[in-house]
Amino acid sequence: MARSNGGVIGVKNNSSFGKCTVTSFTSTCSVTTQPGTRIAQALIIAGGGSGAGTYRGGGGGAGGYLCTTVNVCGNTAYEAVVGGGGSGSAGSRDSGDNSTFGGATSIGGGGGGLYDGAGAGLPGGSGGGGGGAGSPPVAAGCGTACQGNDGGAGSDSGSVQTGGGGGGAGAAGCGSGPQRPGGVGSSSSPLSSCTFAGGGGGGAYCGGTAGAGGTGGGGAGGSGASGAPGSNASANTGGGGGGAGGSPSDAGGNGGPGIVIVKELSKASGVWSLNELVDAKENNTWPKPVLATLDYLVVAGGAGGGRGITGSPATYSSGGGGAGGYRASGYGPSPTQGCGIVIYEGGAFPIVVGGGGAAGHPNPTPACGNDSSFSTISATGGGGVSGGSGVGAGCNTSTGNPTGAFGAGNAGGYDPVEGYPGSTGPSGSVSGGGGGASQAGQGVNGGAGLPNAILGPATTYAGGGGGAPGGSGGAGGGGDGTTGPSPCGAGDANTGGGGGGARMGGPGPNAPTNTGGSGVVVVRGPSAVTFAVAPGTNSTSTHPGGDKLATFTVTGTLTIS
Repeated sequence: MARSNGGVIGVKNNSSFGKCTVTSFTSTCSVTTQPGTRIAQALIIAGGGSGAGTYRGGGGGAGGYLCTTVNVCGNTAYEAVVGGGGSGSAGSRDSGDNSTFGGATSIGGGGGGLYDGAGAGLPGGSGGGGGGAGSPPVAAGCGTACQGNDGGAGSDSGSVQTGGGGGGAGAAGCGSGPQRPGGVGSSSSPLSSCTFAGGGGGGAYCGGTAGAGGTGGGGAGGSGASGAPGSNASANTGGGGGGAGGSPSDAGGNGGPGIVIVKELSKASGVWSLNELVDAKENNTWPKPVLATLDYLVVAGGAGGGRGITGSPATYSSGGGGAGGYRASGYGPSPTQGCGIVIYEGGAFPIVVGGGGAAGHPNPTPACGNDSSFSTISATGGGGVSGGSGVGAGCNTSTGNPTGAFGAGNAGGYDPVEGYPGSTGPSGSVSGGGGGASQAGQGVNGGAGLPNAILGPATTYAGGGGGAPGGSGGAGGGGDGTTGPSPCGAGDANTGGGGGGARMGGPGPNAPTNTGGSGVVVVRGPSAVTFAVAPGTNSTSTHPGGDKLATFTVTGTLTIS
């Protein structure tokens, strides 16, 4: 309706008079909002991971790239935490630190993978590239959904010894060819036209060429038989450091520190002038009414169990796989509940359901599960070095010594936590159990998951796999460890349970049956909304109380109207 003052009637919405103030933070600091600010838009870049040191190191993964809107109070101090970059060194690597603002978290980039299988690329906002000259190729680290991408694998050829490129915000790291650059960054945020979060390039030793750093601050890899450290990432870009080239003393490049940019939005309820209307439309800040607040259950895929190996002089048993990360709102034990998701308009929302990790991965590290996600909520796949929940430690049954450490949990750095670490076996002859959503691995047994009644009856999700021999899987779909050469248990489908560990009593590897359980995503909304799902493998239903439910057992699309 027109007014004599040229104003127009707008939709009812919370007022925010932040004067469109923009503040950039290159180090951790507090900002006091304008008295009228109620809504802020933030671009949050985490610290990049370092490149791996020594020979043909994988490039560091970029820090997470997250653009989000947060509700704030006026005249109130809020801390912007700017994550530091990972520190490069010879023979090691380091993940970047998380950046945060207003309860939103961007995940630090994963460190690069070490050469000859000494350590896979680490997961993070974007994953670190795999180290070179491993056979099979050294695995790269996984990226975080909606924040980054996976790293690229390292080479496995004797004539081409090159580390994989670290993942970037805009693309995965390169994992093929004689030169393996880091993934490119992104400039998609309306808060800055600069490109941030490029992955680090892989280092090269012989027959290969060092990878360039990804656009967005990634450091280049080193190249040569000696004196070839990786290059440092650019400051305050969240770029990954470059992998080292070909000397034991060569260090990987440092990851770049992150940056946080905050814009305090100005918008009013009731009446706007025509100029304000045009500006708001052009800047995509025209207020929208709340359509619904949605509750969710997001569970990632569990890690697969490792395989046991019998040989001379040693016999190995593998630990149980870690459960997939568990994140929920509205249902489940109250300390584990996050906030629901507010949506302002309908449309199509992508849903990712993470698959379980593969079975029979070589001892001692089981194969990681895959991430699940809905909107801004991501859960991390059950992991090796780290994951939603961590794997149990394997063991050398001939010597009674562990073969590697158990994995850490809560790789996403979330609060409430998404999972717990694995464990070491209670004696030298058994492996450890994988961590679950509610507890760490319990000696040889997997950690228990968490119950959730978002669908009505309570179901338990995200239990850790049992270690070998004879460990019980944790409640919530964890697979049992084997007691001999017979196949061990897989994690249950659509629970995110970890696979059980394997042990061999005769020659050859154990039969590969101990896959991790796939994840699941459930969305629950008020009776006024309508849900439609694709593909048809997924389903919708109505709770007896009237709420609408959408259950995803495979990756698909949720359409809300």
